[in-house]
Amino acid sequence: MNMHKYEKWWLLFGSGTLLIFLIVVGISAFYMGSKPPSCAVTLDPESVRDTAPFDEPGLKQIGDNEYTLTIVASAFDYDVGNPEKVVEIPKGSIVHVSSTTTDVIHGFEIAGTNVNMMLEPGYVSTYTNTFKNAGTYTLVCNEYCGVGHHLMAATIEVVEE
Repeated sequence: MNMHKYEKWWLLFGSGTLLIFLIVVGISAFYMGSKPPSCAVTLDPESVRDTAPFDEPGLKQIGDNEYTLTIVASAFDYDVGNPEKVVEIPKGSIVHVSSTTTDVIHGFEIAGTNVNMMLEPGYVSTYTNTFKNAGTYTLVCNEYCGVGHHLMAATIEVVEE
């Protein structure tokens, strides 16, 4: 078979690029391990409700204008510490969100902000956000988790002090 020299070069370049890509993916997936960013903090998914701080979810003040928001996700529900599923946060507050799940993988997104995490059983996901604008933000699950997925929501109200 007779190939033009440019075809040979492109064939070698494409094959070499594919080989490098597969090596990089292989090393990162198998040697380094595929784990969530917060893989250093783990817990038993069956005892989440008995483990601090997830035994008392909700908003707690930890400093001047600084709060920690603990949320537990479970089958079609975000437990934010109250039955109305509403969390009130003062405008301009720094909020450290700490969340986990008791059952399956859930998404965690506060619409209108950069808060976007994946919750995996056995891992604690954290994110720090400053709520600069007053308003109502919806906490939604952006990872399909079952038939009641569309019901999984909570509300965060950022209020003027």
